Amino acid sequence: MNAIREPALGHLRWPVAGGSQVPYGVFTDPAVYELEQHRLFRGENWSFVALEAEIPASGDYKATFVGDTPVVVSRAEDGSIHAYVNRCAHRGAAICRELRGNVQNHQCVYHQWAYDLKGNLIGVPFWRGLNGQGGMPADFDMKKHGLQKLRVDTYSGLVFATFSDSVEPLQDYLGPMPCKAIDRIMSRPITVLGDQRQYVAGNWKLYAENTRDPYHASLLHLFHCTFGLYRSSQKGVSVMDARRRHSMLTAMRGTDEGKLDAYQDTRTFNADFTLADPSLLAGRPDFDDGVTLVILAVFPNLVVQQIANTLAVRQIIPRGVDKFELVWTQFGYADDDAQMQAIRNKQGNLIGPAGLISMEDGEAVEIVQRSIIRDQDQTSYIAMGGEQAKDAEHLVTEGSIIGFWEYYRDVMGWAA
Repeated sequence: MNAIREPALGHLRWPVAGGSQVPYGVFTDPAVYELEQHRLFRGENWSFVALEAEIPASGDYKATFVGDTPVVVSRAEDGSIHAYVNRCAHRGAAICRELRGNVQNHQCVYHQWAYDLKGNLIGVPFWRGLNGQGGMPADFDMKKHGLQKLRVDTYSGLVFATFSDSVEPLQDYLGPMPCKAIDRIMSRPITVLGDQRQYVAGNWKLYAENTRDPYHASLLHLFHCTFGLYRSSQKGVSVMDARRRHSMLTAMRGTDEGKLDAYQDTRTFNADFTLADPSLLAGRPDFDDGVTLVILAVFPNLVVQQIANTLAVRQIIPRGVDKFELVWTQFGYADDDAQMQAIRNKQGNLIGPAGLISMEDGEAVEIVQRSIIRDQDQTSYIAMGGEQAKDAEHLVTEGSIIGFWEYYRDVMGWAA
């Protein structure tokens, strides 16, 4: 099923064991990028592709990607969900050219080959010829010329797909910690509010680092720190699954009042800043556990978030060695009243490509990418909290980043 030729890693070497020093060539070498498409996105991993709520009815579809391979996710007449490569079996044209919609079947615009909602070929114009001339070979069998199908599974309203026939079942792949976090956020039926799309001129793994990094958030984000949405001094945790491929950080707003001395000399704490419209931060608790921020990173391409009352999934789509697309799909609960709907819509200004917080993450990725273009064998130094991949009952750690790189190295087959 995997047709991508596997390239060699070439000259690039990882200097030491573990994940605390990462050679910059990992972010810039085209051979590394190509190998990732083979071993990560078409290998033994599940990739997030949709929310079930995005395709609620028969005929609903969403065009998306697994790695940089275009795929379509659709709901068939019997309610089942399917995913297949967005590439006609005839001459390779995209069968879906819209991001989403509802159809009875998919039809390639080039030669009108038609496919059902499960990806099976159901029609070929002129396949018997015209006026006794032309037509497909006598042994042409439409059953052998469907779209390339992916394995699909769902968990708590999230849809995942994989090219692998041998990767473990999705729930086992996720593991107890991510499943518990997903179950918490997806505990009620949801309503999709909409998408935001952000194009970032950097390698996708720089963003994977960012989402596993509780340490940067109160130093990079003035809004987070000044208005107390998130500070590293708050109560929180940074934890991983057993294989260190997934991670979660949490924080509890208001648990560090009177403990702000450490921020007095930082750029991102400024008590002189005020909000002209304080209602931006007004809200109501969605949960009774006191946790006001959750960032769950699921390898390789998903982030599930709760920031105050904003709920979203973020899908990371590699677009090349030095660019990626970030798709934010915001949602609320189906039983939200009008006041909560207004709260979520207003707090949506915190995130996304022009958000009061998240815009800075994209810029951080880009200023790294621009600075590591040469000296590929030199490395980052990831050591806050110790040079080990370990969980922490605090938020001044880079342990989950180290864990990400250790798992990445193992899957890529990269020895020191």
